[in-house]
Amino acid sequence: MTKFARLALAGLLAIAASGIARADDAQKAKIGVLRLSSSAPVFIAQDKGYFREAGLDIELKFFDAAQPIAVATTSGDVDFGITAFTAGLYNLAGKGTLKVIGGMSREKAGYPLIGYFASNNAYAAGLKTPKDLAGKRIAVTQVGSSFHYSLGLLADKYGFKLADVKVLPLQSLSNAAAALKGETVDAALLPISTARALVDSGGAKLLGWVGDETPWQLGAVFASPKTLTNKAMVTKLLAALVRADREYHDVILASVKDGKADINDKTKPLLEIIAKYTNLPVEQVVGNCAYIDPDGKLDVKNVDNQIAWLQEQGFVDKGFAADAIIAKEYVKAD
Repeated sequence: MTKFARLALAGLLAIAASGIARADDAQKAKIGVLRLSSSAPVFIAQDKGYFREAGLDIELKFFDAAQPIAVATTSGDVDFGITAFTAGLYNLAGKGTLKVIGGMSREKAGYPLIGYFASNNAYAAGLKTPKDLAGKRIAVTQVGSSFHYSLGLLADKYGFKLADVKVLPLQSLSNAAAALKGETVDAALLPISTARALVDSGGAKLLGWVGDETPWQLGAVFASPKTLTNKAMVTKLLAALVRADREYHDVILASVKDGKADINDKTKPLLEIIAKYTNLPVEQVVGNCAYIDPDGKLDVKNVDNQIAWLQEQGFVDKGFAADAIIAKEYVKAD
């Protein structure tokens, strides 16, 4: 081997060693998340290396309902949770075991996310619109879930009593979808990513969208007080997420028309990432693009409204409001 070759090899080895050292220095963290497009920036940040470039070694841990993510974050099974607000999450936060550190998905008109779906038999019997849900048997994942809250907002809008609805908490999205298909419920509230195949195959009917009926702040980023003591890690995570929020907003959401994103040279790479993590074809992902603020902002006023409503229903303990559960040093309020 020539002297030049030896020097070149030594240089390459030094570069490789440096890369290994940087990888070893990355802070390890776990994020609890659902396989839903409402968490698209999480998947973009992971797949495009934004977490890694921020100095984090992130492991995504997938769940089938929102509440278990809140429990896992409290217990330390995951370091961060990114999912929808639920009564259970608020109860944990009210006890000081969780803090909200950022915003994620929102129900907003024009961006289909959670829908109201009717079974075929119920539809044939007259269940044609969301306001017709009064008095029906309706599947949700859990009591106090985002789906339950969305149903409550609908009841308030159309003047029927939530107590008059037979709410069936079936614990998971897959169980709720199966009950709808099997005609054991009249209707269900489901994310379109779960219900799309059912609707397309003729197994259920779409009645409308929560975002069109009752917009609200659906999702958030949260962590336990123990995780929050590592300020450097929290700051890195939020910076990587905001980078992905902005890209998702400016590329995918900017292309949405009539509830669907366009498939073009700019959007396709990001849509393929979302498809990969949600186990859906790109052709379905385009109709599942939840609205997310480009700066990761949180609608704090709406969070306060959610807590008050859930407390009135007896789903959440009284004695606290939004300011008690938000880590103000991190949250960008809208």
